[in-house]
This record gives sequence, structure tokens and C-alpha cells, in this order.
Amino acid sequence: MQITLTEAQEALVRRAVQTGRLAHAEDAVTEALLLWEQQQSTREAFLASLEVGRQSIARGEGIDITSGSMRALAEDVKRRGRERRAVAG
Repeated sequence: MQITLTEAQEALVRRAVQTGRLAHAEDAVTEALLLWEQQQSTREAFLASLEVGRQSIARGEGIDITSGSMRALAEDVKRRGRERRAVAG
């Protein structure tokens, strides 16, 4: 496989080799592919969690978000925090 870089990309790789950031120009491709793999893994995990959420909503497990429900949630979080603090206290 042959890859053609733009002038700016070539300059970036050259600088990385000159400064010791990379040992060889080819290392730039290796690093780029590792980052791409990480990004794809993160994307796949996000899409899977999104699907879990969609299925939950389809089963009727979602809640309507309103200013009242947000206030109730905030109060519940505060209450649980106070309870934990009292137990640890």
C-alpha cells in the first residue's frame, strides 16, 4: 500500500522525526492507526450505549424531563448525599 501525504503532513512528520518525537517517519502511520482504532472503539461503545438507551425508552422505562422532574432529581441526590454523610459521619 502506498500513501501520499500533503506537504503540510510531510512537514509535520519530518518535524516529529527531527525533534525525536518519532524515531522513523513510518511511526507516524502506526501512531495514527492506533489513535484511529481507539476512536473507533470509543464510537462503537457510544453507539452501543445509545442503543441500550433507545431500547429502554421503547420499553417505557424513560422519564419525561421537565423543570419539576429535574428539581425532584436534585432533591433526591441531595437527600442521598446527606444520608451517606450521616452514615459516614
